[in-house]
Amino acid sequence: MTQTPHGFDPRDPRDSQDPRNAAPAQYPVSPEAPSGPVEGYPAGGPADGTDLGTGAPVDAIAVPRDETPRAETPEPKAAAPEPRRVTRAGMVWTAVASALVVLILLIVFILQNQVYVQVKFFGLEGSVPLGVALFIAAVGGGVLVAIAGAARIIQLRLATHRQRIRLAGQGTRTR
Repeated sequence: MTQTPHGFDPRDPRDSQDPRNAAPAQYPVSPEAPSGPVEGYPAGGPADGTDLGTGAPVDAIAVPRDETPRAETPEPKAAAPEPRRVTRAGMVWTAVASALVVLILLIVFILQNQVYVQVKFFGLEGSVPLGVALFIAAVGGGVLVAIAGAARIIQLRLATHRQRIRLAGQGTRTR
């Protein structure tokens, strides 16, 4: 299978298979190689009107000739902007801003749901605004998730601590 060179455009006459028309890095050509009309032939090709490579009449080959010279080196690209650094202060600011947005939304929710509802829990009974009841339920769910997460973190830290002790003990025995 033939691979196409990077940046090859088959419609561009400058990207032809003639090494004199190719970019210098792709097909290196010695400086003494002819780079214009070949001696004895006019600039358009041989005198009999045929193409040198195919022998076909030049009129039958519809290849536009672009006389603009190719740039020897590509234009230098603008320096890429440095990636943004994430700082602790930036993370804290983002967390505080996000928490404030959530708190504002909660306040709006509670204020819009002031209808009192009857709540029963393990024999306790009371009447509280709907928004407050839902807020208390959400906080209770968050506390349960935080307890489960803390238990898992403690479990992983203990396992890591045990592994460090085991590896440290093996390192002293090998002397």
